[in-house]
Amino acid sequence: MSNGYTDYADAVALMEARAKAISEGTASELVWLVEHSPLYTAGTSANDLDLKDARFPVHQAGRGGQFTYHGPGQRVAYVMLDLGKRGQDVRRFVMALEAWLISTLQAFTISGERREDRVGVWVKRSDKGVGFEDKIAAIGIRVRRWVTFHGVSLNVEPDLSHFSGIVPCGISEQRYGVTSLVDLGLPVTMDDADAALKAAFVEIFGPIREKAR
Repeated sequence: MSNGYTDYADAVALMEARAKAISEGTASELVWLVEHSPLYTAGTSANDLDLKDARFPVHQAGRGGQFTYHGPGQRVAYVMLDLGKRGQDVRRFVMALEAWLISTLQAFTISGERREDRVGVWVKRSDKGVGFEDKIAAIGIRVRRWVTFHGVSLNVEPDLSHFSGIVPCGISEQRYGVTSLVDLGLPVTMDDADAALKAAFVEIFGPIREKAR
């Protein structure tokens, strides 16, 4: 875990280097918890029309997916795991990431759900109307030589207005929005979220694999 705001370009460089070292057997797996200053990232499927207001720096992320936002109050977890030793199944890995986030939310009595046609973890918002749902966590990964990097983001208490500069993940229907733990009325701190993420990770993925000796 890093304290303060982590520069996005520095984070990508570290992930690239760590993923290479993991594939070579010279480094252990790593789950890195960070927080960024406000920025937008564009995945490999991003549509330029979905960038409505470039009020913050825009980075080409190299991960799958479309546009997303990172900023203060959002916990980003960069996940560098060796799928070569975990089954070589990318779809299963993505489903495990969803299960990790869903289990984390359960610690705060929030029912997060996956959707076949929409990436990420969603919560129903019956208070907004029938069929309304908000995304509370996003997923965007890359896999190289069976080592993963990039990862997930969980909205703890970000400024939700910052998401209005993009069409998050290309989903423009008004009944699908963005929320956070605090927006849902829960006084959750980043430390609370970290503790829940760490406990749920071991539950879903098991222990981190150490480097070859």
